[in-house]
Amino acid sequence: MIRASSREMIERLVGFDTVSAKSNLALIDFVQDHLESQGARCRRIGNAEGTKANLLASLGPDEPGGVVLSGHSDVVPVEGQPWETDPFTVVEKDGRLYGRGTADMKSFLAVALGLVPEITAQPLARPIHLAFSYDEEVGCTGVASLIDTVSRHLPDPALVIVGEPTSMQIVNGHKGCFLFETEIKGQAAHSSLPQLGANAITAAGKMIAHIASLAAEKRATADPENPFDPPYTTFNMGEINGGKAINIVAQDCRFTWEFRPVPGEDTEAIIAEVGRFAMEEVLPELQEFAPHASIEIRRPATVLPLAPEKDGAAESLVRRLTGANDSAVVSFGTEGGLFQAAGLSTVVFGPGSIDQAHQANEFIALEQVAACEAFLLKLCDWARS
Repeated sequence: MIRASSREMIERLVGFDTVSAKSNLALIDFVQDHLESQGARCRRIGNAEGTKANLLASLGPDEPGGVVLSGHSDVVPVEGQPWETDPFTVVEKDGRLYGRGTADMKSFLAVALGLVPEITAQPLARPIHLAFSYDEEVGCTGVASLIDTVSRHLPDPALVIVGEPTSMQIVNGHKGCFLFETEIKGQAAHSSLPQLGANAITAAGKMIAHIASLAAEKRATADPENPFDPPYTTFNMGEINGGKAINIVAQDCRFTWEFRPVPGEDTEAIIAEVGRFAMEEVLPELQEFAPHASIEIRRPATVLPLAPEKDGAAESLVRRLTGANDSAVVSFGTEGGLFQAAGLSTVVFGPGSIDQAHQANEFIALEQVAACEAFLLKLCDWARS
């Protein structure tokens, strides 16, 4: 069994359609009203367009040494997935709660919200901060302004717990994710006279082949003792679009790609090498017949890796409260690396399985919700001591 407050909050949060392409303001309004009614001190950080917002709420004394419970409010799309129920209505079946975001990661936030009356019933010696961010699912693009607010306006927290689904196992490290869009502009010509044009698709192919060679190099030089799966920095080509017809030299081509570095990887060296190859090896060939040809590489999002911290405050506290002796690393990314880069000890620890994330008929087991409740109650006791 789980608490009625947890069940109610999971239903409420899942009921907000916060797919990243849409606004999350209705959810943030609800959460802010709930928290302020319980005496929380709230800071709202909106995006430039006024369509989305982060929320940072503080409970307890305005003192250093507290804990930040961090999670994202957005979810991935459901279109094209074979859902058996309404994705935005929680359905219980066979000891599981089904709905978009139940695992990734509204249940963690919901349990924390449901416990707020209990948290505030007795004085806290250390503050508990709740951090809700937007656009995590599209590259952690919203959380930067929230972390800046934490750094500039809160007394220094001792640690951060990111409640992504880890099956309530301690995750002290994860890979990063660097996302890129590459746009190539060449010159159209009749395909019988290719010397009068500059083929953007051919140029893209050369760049893609070079990125693939970097991927092969990372795989070949992998440290077998590296705990990540796979134990090296990986690359992926996600989308490619270009050309107009079979008998036209392609004037335009655009492709998206990413690499996911292990902690300690020289990410700037990778970026510089791709840029060097584009400017020194590919662009001159394009400009031979089309002086105006260009290659633009944009980086719309960066998710920093999370490095394991020896004797880190976050992992040490979660170990103490749970009695766990083991920790692990994962290949998916979170905002944890960004908090760590801001100088805050960080660990990833939350209910639900990552195997359910982004899937049709996403679910969380009730026992995972109950385990999260038990942990957060212990965290409250720690904050009172």
